[in-house]
Amino acid sequence: MIASTKEQRDILREGGRRLARHVRMLAEMTVPGITSHALEERALEMVAKDGDKPAFLGHKERRDKVGYPAALCLSVNDVIVHSPASQNNVVIQEGDIVCLDFGILHKGLYTDHAVTMIVGRSKSPEDEKLLKGTKEAMNAGIAQAKVGNTTGDIGYAVELIADKYEFGYPKNLSGHGVGKEVHEEPYVPNFGEPGEGTLLVENMVIAIEPMMTLGSGDLYIDKDGYSYRTKDGSNTAHFEHTVLITKDGPVILTKE
Repeated sequence: MIASTKEQRDILREGGRRLARHVRMLAEMTVPGITSHALEERALEMVAKDGDKPAFLGHKERRDKVGYPAALCLSVNDVIVHSPASQNNVVIQEGDIVCLDFGILHKGLYTDHAVTMIVGRSKSPEDEKLLKGTKEAMNAGIAQAKVGNTTGDIGYAVELIADKYEFGYPKNLSGHGVGKEVHEEPYVPNFGEPGEGTLLVENMVIAIEPMMTLGSGDLYIDKDGYSYRTKDGSNTAHFEHTVLITKDGPVILTKE
């Protein structure tokens, strides 16, 4: 969306601040032995207490016949995105790589945020490098979210970091516009060419979300119909911020 009024921008800032707090608290709860169901229940409780609504629960894309069955996407190890915490029956283990992807609707506007963490003790330096590099890629993409740049500039910056670390990445998943809807135009890819794609303008709101793997980046959808897994079983990471593009540069909305 284009957040053309101060009221819209203020709502997005407050929604983003609340969402960042929720994700931080969920991350603090994510310890060995906790279940996906417990995290889903806590996510719902926190949002309801604030008088907001979960963004993903019941959400339908154009071709969906039924709404998404969870408020929280909780994706572990070789699952890169979209695994519903209400249904996946995950019990978190020491050393798991866990992505928490969450969104809320605050006063009619959406924000979207994801973090990935290693629970407890890391199983390998490669897992640590994966998280470090994917977060670096997100920050590189955000740095290009400037008036006059394009979505191709963002994608190119992300792709350079993936190549630097020799990570794989899916080409069928991307960032997106956000605000009035959970997913809006423009498409914000994690690869691209400088100067190509959609022109970035003042007060545009986008979600920048690199997704990286230690393998090829080729994915398949699990039998649950939602969870994207790596075909080679390699571990994954995913980081996401909702960003407001201003004349003074990018502003991360999903932070406390």
